[in-house]
Amino acid sequence: MMENNIDAEQYIYESTCHTVEEAASAANASPKEIVKSICLIDNGGNLIVGIVRGEDRVSTSRVAKALNIETPKIATPEEILDKTGYICGGVPSFGYEGIFLIDPKVMENDLIYTGGGSPYSLTKISTKILQQINKGQIVRIRK
Repeated sequence: MMENNIDAEQYIYESTCHTVEEAASAANASPKEIVKSICLIDNGGNLIVGIVRGEDRVSTSRVAKALNIETPKIATPEEILDKTGYICGGVPSFGYEGIFLIDPKVMENDLIYTGGGSPYSLTKISTKILQQINKGQIVRIRK
């Protein structure tokens, strides 16, 4: 974030932020302010990242329709590490190559918390900045 002059704050906690409940508790935030980065892989091996609010789930069929592709599969923990450089449970919503899809519900908040690079950290960032830096397409992808 510092190298690329990204206006965001990283927080490191004593307890894990692996689940939405843990993240909301650690950040003293509402689950609506927590976002998940769901990593998917298309038939060509490309990474697609579905960004949804913590309480929502990604619809692979909506992702397929939005990108006009065959239904992608959920990435394995090994694929997530390989494609993002982060372990499952701490993946940020930016900072690596991929196709980023942001559900419109995410954009209802000015600020959100996303993975901070480890299961013990979160990054607080403006939704507008997030969309700008990951070149995210705003499209309904939640179930």
